[in-house]
Amino acid sequence: MVSLDDTVVLLERTPAALDALLRGLPDGLAMRNEGEKTWSAFDVVGHLIHCEVDDWMPRARRILAEGESRPFDAFDRWGHVRMMEGKSLAELLDGFAARRAENLKELRGWNLSAEDLERRGVHTVLGPVTLGHLLSAWAAHDLNHLHQMARVMAHQYREAVGPFVAFMGVMHCDAHGA
Repeated sequence: MVSLDDTVVLLERTPAALDALLRGLPDGLAMRNEGEKTWSAFDVVGHLIHCEVDDWMPRARRILAEGESRPFDAFDRWGHVRMMEGKSLAELLDGFAARRAENLKELRGWNLSAEDLERRGVHTVLGPVTLGHLLSAWAAHDLNHLHQMARVMAHQYREAVGPFVAFMGVMHCDAHGA
């Protein structure tokens, strides 16, 4: 089992990892997706911000305040689209870093115990989940989307690498879409 401290350390690093990978990239790399109903790296950053606002912390608060008495609100996986309109990648990266820092400050302020991490809430699809499950999923979600961004950008090189594509596992991964 991963400790809460380790999870927070990972969550703290995601904004810097995104910044190092994406800031200043040409639009061609940051804005291309893999086709209809797929996301570009730009879209993923917007999605991560949307999750900071409407997913992880609201659900954690719900578990702590209401337990299993009221299921989580539904999450709109495409809700980021409206929020991103007219924004640059740099603005999204800055916004994500600021929101993540606020959320982690709040999370640390809760001084969660092992018992708190066992408190349960209800996901509308998955059923009962613990706060520990939710916080671990938050970190894994970041890693999932870092992988997705690498895959989407690597996909743009599929033809250019020629026969080297045989050695590029990232170009053969299709485990998840948007």
